[in-house]
Formats: sequence, structure tokens, C-alpha cells
Amino acid sequence: MTQIAGKDIATPTRTREILEKYGFSFKKSLGQNFLIDTNILHNIVDAADLDKETAAVEIGPGIGALTEQLARTAGKVMAIEIDQRLLPILADTLSPYSNVEVVHGDVLALDLPALFAEKLAGYEKISVVANLPYYVTTPILMKLLESRLPLKNIVVMIQKEVAERIAAKPGSKDYGSLSVAAQFYADTQIAMIVPAQVFVPRPNVDSAVIRLQVRDKPAVEVDDEDVFFRVVKGSFAQRRKTLLNNLMNGLFLKEHKDQVVQMLEDIGIDPTRRGETLHIEEFARLSNESLRRGLIHK
Repeated sequence: MTQIAGKDIATPTRTREILEKYGFSFKKSLGQNFLIDTNILHNIVDAADLDKETAAVEIGPGIGALTEQLARTAGKVMAIEIDQRLLPILADTLSPYSNVEVVHGDVLALDLPALFAEKLAGYEKISVVANLPYYVTTPILMKLLESRLPLKNIVVMIQKEVAERIAAKPGSKDYGSLSVAAQFYADTQIAMIVPAQVFVPRPNVDSAVIRLQVRDKPAVEVDDEDVFFRVVKGSFAQRRKTLLNNLMNGLFLKEHKDQVVQMLEDIGIDPTRRGETLHIEEFARLSNESLRRGLIHK
């Protein structure tokens, strides 16, 4: 097939032409929503702070709307696409860009450190820039952060509500275990809100672009990361309950209640507080002290 020439992919007309040319139908199960606004794509690329010394990794390129904008700015683009039906479309729409490589696979199943080493050798600066499917946003983000990849930042379009949870501060209604987990690895900031009408098909909710500036080392020192995240998750188990109640119900043996109360008081945390009021430094003190006192085990 000949390539469709002309305007950027992310316009309503060109998107429709490409979809009709290939007889492509959206799969709800893959959360496919394609952007049709080039201004928003430019803002996403700007937020990622790309240059020719930087490699960009895109997850879920769709028909290549964001990919082509990345290709014009970054040194190399590696786009990971799970839907095999999109591979010939991407080969067509991205044919003008020699610095793009499409990898077919499920990002959650791939060995990302090995893939980065193989495909992006020579690039010290790597950014993940993507319009993520809503249904797998959190698993993808946590895999990217936990894999200790050589990333300078992650700039992704996700559901607005999830973005607000990731960037939330202690004491707010959106603050929870996801906030703490993301902020453990990165500095988080919402870059922009994106209305539902700039997608086809149109989703039911608005989106947001969130920027995660990946830290050189975690925000706090913890003796064991698994224990830290268990303590965080346990502290938010039931939001209306006190910290002590949540910890006793989910993490500690009931007969150790007096020891847990004493520990909390020793590290300056009121047992009657709720989990959503604790700062990340307090969660670190709590998990470290729980381990040291033998109240929780690896």
C-alpha cells in the first residue's frame, strides 16, 4: 500500500483516512483511544524535554500520531505496540522516520532492562512518553519505576482521576498508596488537563498529562522496599479507620498492640491519625522501625 501523504496524523481527517484505508476497528479491551489534536501532542513532547541526545520510549503508539512528533524531536524512538493489527499501519504512517523502531509485545510481559540495553544502547537520556490505556495505567507505571530503568522522566497521558491520585499530597482526598509509591521513585506534577473530545473514540472521562521526574535514588531510605510498600498499603486499607486500627488489622499480630502503640509514639506518630495524613518520611520511619523491632518480617 502507498503511504498516505499530507498533514500530521493527529487530525480528524487524516486519522479517519488511515482508519478507513486499513479497515481498522477499535478494540475496547485494549483501551484504544487515538488523539486528534496536534497542539496537545506538541505540549506532551515539550513536557518531556526531548532533544537529539535523548531516546523516547512510547507505549501503545496506535497509528503513530504521537510517535511522529517524538521522531521529529528525539534521537531515537522505540514504540511498543501490543496490537498486531497496527503493525502494518505503523510501518506505513512512520515510513518517513528512520529513527523509529516498533517493537511488537506487551510491555507488562517484556524484559524492559534487556530491551533498553539492546535497542537504546548509547543513549544516556531516555524518556517514556505515551498515551497509556486507562485499564493498565498503574501496572505499567509501577513496572517502569520499579525496574530501575535509566529514565530521566516519564510523561504520560492517563485518566485525570488517576493523575490526581499520583500527584496528591498528604491530607488530601486523593492521597493514597499510589501517591506514595509514585512519589517514592519520582517527583510528580500534572502538566495539563486534556478534554475527552480530542480523542476518537471519545472516552467517558477527561485525561491528564502527568510528568514524573525520576529520582536518582528513592525519596526516602528504607531498610526493605517490600516491607515499606506493605506498610503503606496496610495504612490505607480502610480510609476511615485510624492508622493503629489499619495496622493491627492488616499487618501486626493482635497481641502486639501495646508494642505497636509504643513504637508509634517513640517515632513521633500519633496512633489515632489516619494513614492519609502521613508523609512519605513518616511511612519510612514506620516501616524501618517495624522491621528493627521484629514486629514485621521480610
